[in-house]
Amino acid sequence: MRILKKIPAGAAVICMLFALAACASAAAGGAGNDTAAADKPKSYIKVSEPAAIPSGEAMDFAQSMLIGWNLGNVFDAHNNGVPSETSWGNPRANRALIEGVAAAGFKTIRIPVTWISKIGSAPEYKISESYLDRLSEVVGWARDAGLKVIINIHHDGADSAYWLNIKKAVADDSENKKIQEKLAAVWSQIAGKFPDSEDYLVFETMNEIHDGGWGWGENRRDGGKQYAVLNEWNQVCVDAIRSAGAGNYISVPGYVTNIDLTLANLRIPEDPLGRIMVTVHFYDPNEFVLEAKFHKWGQSAEASEKPSWGDENNVKNQFSKLYSKYISQGIPVILAEYGAVHQSGYEDYRRYYMEYVTKTAHNFGIVPVYWDNGSGKSGKECSGLFVRSTGAVYSHAALIIDAMMKAVTEDYSEIELP
Repeated sequence: MRILKKIPAGAAVICMLFALAACASAAAGGAGNDTAAADKPKSYIKVSEPAAIPSGEAMDFAQSMLIGWNLGNVFDAHNNGVPSETSWGNPRANRALIEGVAAAGFKTIRIPVTWISKIGSAPEYKISESYLDRLSEVVGWARDAGLKVIINIHHDGADSAYWLNIKKAVADDSENKKIQEKLAAVWSQIAGKFPDSEDYLVFETMNEIHDGGWGWGENRRDGGKQYAVLNEWNQVCVDAIRSAGAGNYISVPGYVTNIDLTLANLRIPEDPLGRIMVTVHFYDPNEFVLEAKFHKWGQSAEASEKPSWGDENNVKNQFSKLYSKYISQGIPVILAEYGAVHQSGYEDYRRYYMEYVTKTAHNFGIVPVYWDNGSGKSGKECSGLFVRSTGAVYSHAALIIDAMMKAVTEDYSEIELP
C-alpha cells in the first residue's frame, strides 16, 4: 500500500503545498450529516475483551507507554536530503507543544528523525553535533513533561532513495557491508548521546524500509532476500546500541512496517538484555484514514459510502495476530503510526474509527501512537490534533482525543456507532 503521509523526495515543499491545498479543498466541500445523525437512536458495537498480558519487565514498560503521539513532519522533514524542522511547513518544535501533548493525556511521544546529510563521510560517519544537540533538547523537554520518548532513523530508507537502500544491499554484498557499517556508526553515536536514558527513551532502529513498492515490489519475487537483509540490519543496530553501553529498549520494524509482512518475515534480533520490541504501522483502510476518498467507515455506513475493505473485523484480526505471535510471548508491540484524517462534517465517523482502533489495540496490549503531520485542515493528509506553535488542541480534535483517552483509560465493552 502506498502511504502518502510523508514526502520522500526533493519536491517536498511543492508536495506539502499540494497536500495543504487538498485539505482546504476537501474542507470546502466536506459538509456532512453529523447534525442529522444526532437525531438517530444510539446503537453500539461490542469490542474485543481485554487479552491476558504476560507479566514481566518488558511488558510493564510497554504498558506504561499507554498511548503516544507523533511529532510528524518536523525532525523527519527534509528537502533533497537536507533535514530541516520547517521544510515541510511546520514550525520548529517548542516546549509548549510538548507540554500540550502531555496535558492532553498522551504518555509517549515519537520523534521521527531523518539524518541523511547530517551524517558525515566514511569511515567515521560523524553526525552533526548541533543536530544531535537540538534533538537532545527536544527529547529533554519530553522527559521533563513526564513522557516516554521514541526516536528513530526515518526517511533515510524512504523508497530506497537514500543511503539506507535495501535494493542496493540485496544486489551487492559490498554495498550491504557499507550500509551496515554506517548503520552501526550512526546508532553508536545516537546511543552515546543519551546516556542513562533507559527509563524513558526507546530506540527504534528504522522506519518503513522498502524498495519503492510499498510491500508490493521485488520483495514479493526475490525469494526473501530483502527480508533477510532487513533482519541483518536490525541485528546490526541492536549490536551497535549495546556495544555503546546503552540498555534502552529497542524497537525493530518488519518490512515496510506492514503487519502481515512483519509477522511472516521478521526475525527478532538476539539481545543479551532481552529488551526488544516490534514496530508496525496501521493505516487500514487508506481510502478513509489517509486519502479521504470516503467520509465514512464501519458497519453503520452504507456500502456505497465507505471503503470496500478494512472494517472492524480487519482491525480485530490484524491486532489479534500481533497478540498471538508477540505479546502473548512477552514481546511488546508498538503501533508506531496510525490515525484518521479530519473530514469536516464527518467528525463522528473519525471519532468512531479512532475509538474502535485505539480500544482494540489497547485491549490486545498494543501501544498505539497517533500519526500527526501538523495540518489542522480538513481532507487528504490532514491529521493534525495540536496547533504546533502553541500546543493548543484544534477545536475539531478535542472529540478525537477524548475518545482515544477513554479507550486506554476506561474499562468498557461497547462503543457507540456514528
